[in-house]
Amino acid sequence: MLNRPRHGWRPVAPGAPAGLVPWLSDHDSLTAAVRARCGSLRVEVLRQSLDRVLPDEASLIGVRPGARVWVREVALLADGAPWVWARSVARVGDLRGAWRDLAGLGNRSLGAALFADPRVGRGNLLVRALGRRDPRGRTALLRFGVAPAILLWARRSLFCRGHGRILVTEVFAPAIPPRKASARRT
Repeated sequence: MLNRPRHGWRPVAPGAPAGLVPWLSDHDSLTAAVRARCGSLRVEVLRQSLDRVLPDEASLIGVRPGARVWVREVALLADGAPWVWARSVARVGDLRGAWRDLAGLGNRSLGAALFADPRVGRGNLLVRALGRRDPRGRTALLRFGVAPAILLWARRSLFCRGHGRILVTEVFAPAIPPRKASARRT
């Protein structure tokens, strides 16, 4: 279940700010890491609907380019400020199968649900900078209220349970506090 480097996504983040690298490379739950760094965390669902898969997402979840998929976009608000914008995509059929419990998450964290399930496996973390030319970058720039010329750092990984796949992309706000590297749990 590898998430192979393609379309500019790489396993390392050359050029990423030093305080952002630990956020980009932490294999544990991002929701839990954000919660540990703030007073209050809220997941705001921005959109959850059927939409077209992006070209670089299609092969990872096993659909043809342009296919309709389940899309969930959320903001992680730490003490009221957006720290992360996330986009998750899955095959529509998987919502009736492997991921049937995810369609009704509401404002609950997808990450918390994924990391709490021992049947879920996670692929490699891949990172890249996104700008306004990428639809995810455009949406995150608007959400964070920053200048369109800014590049935002993102990471993504593929989660699998049985034959079901869900691709989660997380884009970090420029204002997210720097984070020190922590020892990885085994």
